[in-house]
Amino acid sequence: MAALDDLISQIPDESLRERIRAEMKRANRQKKFGLAFEEHLPEATPLYDIPVKRGSVVAKKDGHITDIYYVERIEDGQATCYHKASKERVVLPVDALVCVAQFGEPIYPYLQPLDTVCNAPDSDLWHTLIEADNYHALQLLEYLYAGKVDCIYIDPPYNTGARDWKYNNDYVDGADTYRHSKWLSMMEKRLKLAKRLLNPADSVLIVTIDEKEYLHLGCLLEEMFSDAKIQMVSCCINPGGVARASEFCRTDEYIYFVKIGSASPTPLRLGNEWMGSVKNTSKTKAHWDSLMRTGTNNMRSDRPNLFYPVFVSEDGKRFIGAGEPIPIDADRNQVAVPEGARAIWPIHLDGSEGCWQIGRETLLDLQERHFLKLGGFTDRGMAISYMKSGQQEKVLKGEYQILGYKEDNSYLLDDSDYAPAFIPGTQWLIPLHDASRHGSGILRKIFDDKVFAFPKSLYAEHDTIRFFVANKPNALIVDFFAGSGTTLHAVNLLNAEDGGHRRCIMVTNNEVSVDEAKSLTARGYQPGDEEWNKLGIARYVTWPRTVCSIEGHDVNGKPLKGDYVTSGEEPMHMADGFKANAAFFKLGFLDKNAVALGRQFKELLPVLWLKAGAHGPCPALEETAEVPAILVLPVNHFAVLTDESQYEAFAAQVNGEDSITTVYIVTDSEPGYREMISGLHAEDTYQLYRDYLDNFRINHGGR
Repeated sequence: MAALDDLISQIPDESLRERIRAEMKRANRQKKFGLAFEEHLPEATPLYDIPVKRGSVVAKKDGHITDIYYVERIEDGQATCYHKASKERVVLPVDALVCVAQFGEPIYPYLQPLDTVCNAPDSDLWHTLIEADNYHALQLLEYLYAGKVDCIYIDPPYNTGARDWKYNNDYVDGADTYRHSKWLSMMEKRLKLAKRLLNPADSVLIVTIDEKEYLHLGCLLEEMFSDAKIQMVSCCINPGGVARASEFCRTDEYIYFVKIGSASPTPLRLGNEWMGSVKNTSKTKAHWDSLMRTGTNNMRSDRPNLFYPVFVSEDGKRFIGAGEPIPIDADRNQVAVPEGARAIWPIHLDGSEGCWQIGRETLLDLQERHFLKLGGFTDRGMAISYMKSGQQEKVLKGEYQILGYKEDNSYLLDDSDYAPAFIPGTQWLIPLHDASRHGSGILRKIFDDKVFAFPKSLYAEHDTIRFFVANKPNALIVDFFAGSGTTLHAVNLLNAEDGGHRRCIMVTNNEVSVDEAKSLTARGYQPGDEEWNKLGIARYVTWPRTVCSIEGHDVNGKPLKGDYVTSGEEPMHMADGFKANAAFFKLGFLDKNAVALGRQFKELLPVLWLKAGAHGPCPALEETAEVPAILVLPVNHFAVLTDESQYEAFAAQVNGEDSITTVYIVTDSEPGYREMISGLHAEDTYQLYRDYLDNFRINHGGR
């Protein structure tokens, strides 16, 4: 590209030159940079909530989700269908079929409340777990939180070939020659949506992966987040190693940090294990920098204004003063020295004249404020040191204890209790990140059994997230490959440590394991049946872990044993749980022929609650209750007007409640909506159309 730029610059016509440069820039943005993969068959979605009727698009529950049939008629529980591809007509039991949404076909979601856990009734902080295919959940979250998420942490399937993930309801195994492109296709669709969730000014996407896909993932991230700063960290998760046939044992995995906007890791107070094998005492002790300049531009001739004498007492214990810089051609030995003092000059080991780090006025100011320290005499004069601004701040904040003052007026400090704050290197060899002890081990405390393969260490995820949300006590954190639920657990631990109010949204499907699927099928159960659902990961692992960790007990109700490892002085007992609340929803789908805002308002309430910030417990209306004309919910910080004729009363109620920050108005009139919101004091207002279909359609083309 550099050669082309040179050639373009030689074009005399300025207008033509700029046009060609613009076209080059556009073409450059469209390059694949070596990463090319097939889209394969579009993903399809089973809709277990939608009843099978005449005209439905269906698949067999125990077959391939992309093996599509159309229902012609239904009689006595039997559906006459014809096959999409072969056109063959068959008769199948209705109970053996599930409605299917093909790619690009609009579907209409809602959130069905399943359960709640409330261990902090006085707090308005509520976390959320959504049971769903994450692609559709992300589409819903885009409506709710576009550009508002501070941190996305995901641990996607590693595509090991061990049947660890599905594509169109079929496990992808090591014999599938297209497994890499299927994986990339799956990830790209979800990362496109994730990108729209992240705050463009300051946010981070964190993705963990192993050696099977890290190269492909890295290329994909570089391509999709070309304006972001991307860095990869190696994290030791199993010091003993995981055996791989005819290969080196795997001890680590990789973490990609995609830093959006101004995002950067925050220096944290970390233990010595974060420093690696070579300990840096400047990070663990009060650090005084040498006054003598080293490196580049360190000669008198380079910085003549920094060549001046420092006067100290004959015994070297007291500071007397500092002289003015002398002319470049002046002899330092001719400078007058105060009586009873010695002149200290910046002289190199070879006897050449150097320069100081700082000017005379700055030196005098530092000495007066106790940040200049005299050392012992040397052959060249004396070692003098000073504190830079960062170290000064630590002294002034009390991070180093001031014991008094030395004879040279410098601070006498006690740094024995100091814990350094710094950004570590890219190789993390941290014992607490051991997934066996602090991932599987913690799950065994809760379940007393192995219910999930390869869970993340609680502390590995806690530390990873903390680098980016430590200074964001109200951060919104999303994990759409939630697995066993480590992310929410880690967020609660972080909040408990520093008093934060961070909120976590987790998404996971409710798949059962291969062995459980075989057993359930043998017993006559099918996907979507209650017996099948209760053994899925969301209901069998993710939600029970969430409840137990918050309430401080195992699945049998016994108090959890042990303490969390924290940096605090007081122990944090697992049995104490966390002062936190969480709501559990299932993402369901409504029949498009039966939906209207008036009839589906109850189903919409959880969505409106989430969009308003999920403050307080999710509201609900009685099944038989009429849709209210005015709904004002101070605990939840939002209000809804469904009948425009009641606007005056609605405005009076809303403006009289300081806690109402979000308002929804149901109207098809754009001018009417604008006029109504002009009289409201709410921070955020949204127009809801009377037709549910216009508000919450997802999965349609162009997304």
